[in-house]
Amino acid sequence: MIGRMVMVETSDGKKYQGELLGINDKLSLVLNQAGEAGENVFRVVLNGDFVKELKLIEKPFDLRALGERLEKVFPGLVVVRDEIGAVIVMDKIKITEQGVVEGAGLSADRAKAVYEEFSRTPKK
Repeated sequence: MIGRMVMVETSDGKKYQGELLGINDKLSLVLNQAGEAGENVFRVVLNGDFVKELKLIEKPFDLRALGERLEKVFPGLVVVRDEIGAVIVMDKIKITEQGVVEGAGLSADRAKAVYEEFSRTPKK
């Protein structure tokens, strides 16, 4: 959820919305451009002892759907790696939410075209 827009509710009922910059194992959080009820501040640090709820408020990038789309073009050569947030094509092309981040050549160009078309398609 790092880098995503989240909503945090504290144990005293306050709600903060902003970009999640950091989180630790005790649920202490750092939010960017966050604020409570219309107030906008640069950064908010919340002690995990007071965090009641943490919600992702934007739709996550669907790696699996992208992998399925790529599989139609590169049958049997696509692996979705959720743990690293990437789709690997032909063991040499790496595609993340940002696009093709590793790989070159005609295959990488084709993968980039599939990614761009996938990104333009409205999410359901």
